[in-house]
Amino acid sequence: MANPTVVKTPYVSKPQILRQNTDVESSIDGHSTIDIEHAPVNDDPRQWGRARKTTTLCIVSLATMMSALASNIQNPSNSLIEEDLHATSSQISWTLAAFLVVQGNFPLIWSAASEIRGRKPVYLVASALFMAGSAALALSKTIEMMIGMRVLQAAGSCAVMAISAATLADMYDTHERGTTMGIFFAAPLLGPALGPILGGSLSQAFNWRASFYFLLICEVIIFMSFLVLFKDTYRRERSLTYRSALQRLLTSRERVPNGSIIAGHESSKDHTPVKDTEKQLQQPNIPDDISVASSTPGLDDVRLSIRDINPFPPYFQILSRKNNVLILIANGLVFGFSYCLSYTCARTLANSYGYSAFTIGLVLLCLGVGSIAGSVISGRWSDRVLAKMMKANGGKWYPEMRLESSKLAMLWLPPFVVGYAWVCEKHVNVAVICILLLLIGFSSIWMYTSTLAYLVDANPGRSCTAVATNSSFRGSLAFVSILIAVPLQNALGDGGLYTAWAGVLVVTELLVLLVLHKGESWRRASEERELKY
Repeated sequence: MANPTVVKTPYVSKPQILRQNTDVESSIDGHSTIDIEHAPVNDDPRQWGRARKTTTLCIVSLATMMSALASNIQNPSNSLIEEDLHATSSQISWTLAAFLVVQGNFPLIWSAASEIRGRKPVYLVASALFMAGSAALALSKTIEMMIGMRVLQAAGSCAVMAISAATLADMYDTHERGTTMGIFFAAPLLGPALGPILGGSLSQAFNWRASFYFLLICEVIIFMSFLVLFKDTYRRERSLTYRSALQRLLTSRERVPNGSIIAGHESSKDHTPVKDTEKQLQQPNIPDDISVASSTPGLDDVRLSIRDINPFPPYFQILSRKNNVLILIANGLVFGFSYCLSYTCARTLANSYGYSAFTIGLVLLCLGVGSIAGSVISGRWSDRVLAKMMKANGGKWYPEMRLESSKLAMLWLPPFVVGYAWVCEKHVNVAVICILLLLIGFSSIWMYTSTLAYLVDANPGRSCTAVATNSSFRGSLAFVSILIAVPLQNALGDGGLYTAWAGVLVVTELLVLLVLHKGESWRRASEERELKY
């Protein structure tokens, strides 16, 4: 048997490729490496027409908006649910807490599955679970059933949170992602903004069950959109999980039944050791008669084992890099702040201003509108800054350039939060609160859009896992922030609570700046270490 050789096939398509300072075609320890982001594939999603890309963007954005909407649409109806199901306030709190924990951490399972079967099957299965959970919630007769079905609903709704960003990474090259991420992320921000208004209106017009019937109807439309209009963007040649499985298969083919290895040429000493490609951007050793860019019997024989679908090794792989960890903490703190803000603001408006649930929803809409505007504008700004820095750097780029655009928001976010703190503390006219909510939403999401795009750019081949890990940090810290929000608000007041949050946000900004200046060297060191082991 001849030694397997690395295939040097020409690209099937020629997307615009951004040259990195870390030479993707170089070898760190003698092993040939490739740019997995631009591995040759058939029907390259990055070469699709504008209409198909826009359709896909709209579908995943709508699905993500409904997922986010489900998190707080029941809040205006909590008192009605408590009365109808004879529940305690603690049990009602668990319906929210259980939803947040599952929605934050279950994407790890979905992301692993999407790297095995593709994006579309996962979207369809998750949408079916979301529909089942929503239907069961609308028909719930006990609070225990409601808590359980909120878990099921969260498990189904959270898939789009992780996989949608990976879907966009499948279709758009690096220089386009800032704008696309900005547009995309406006959808899940709109969901929480509209949730209280829709939930309060539906409960007032019908009853608390109407909110879940509404979610069910919307999810049926989304399911049909994925089934009929959505074309899978997943390409296994660009998946590190798939490459790991292919490497394992080809290695096993070189073994005889007694377990010995058949050596190529004259001696087995020339045989290249196999390394897990989940730990490196290395082209697997592929026989000459197998084309990476096409589906052949050799590739179709790949069967993934439980080791490949285990979501935790990729999760810990993301966490093994210092640059990732600091950005994940920063993102989690920003979202913890946002959940705490919307939750405690509603309490302040109800207790100090005497507003109804519908009016509170209108005020909180300012936070959502600011977030949407910040998401869209910051995405375009991020791409503009990236292009300018690339030009100054001779056309070369590195992912940390993406974080440069976040500096603009860092100047304003802490002062806006301190201003909000003492406006609420002194019970100033609600118009001032609305303006500050608008500015806080705009500034906080401006920074988040850049850091999310950075996570995708800094983890090529693992974008789905990176976003799922981000969701885990985000959901977990939001859960904690909600648990401590009311005790801290009661003890410190809005003035003390949000002055403290302003200090936390300053620390968050310092973490992002640290990655901006040190992230490239950390990332290179991590890549070299992963190639060695």
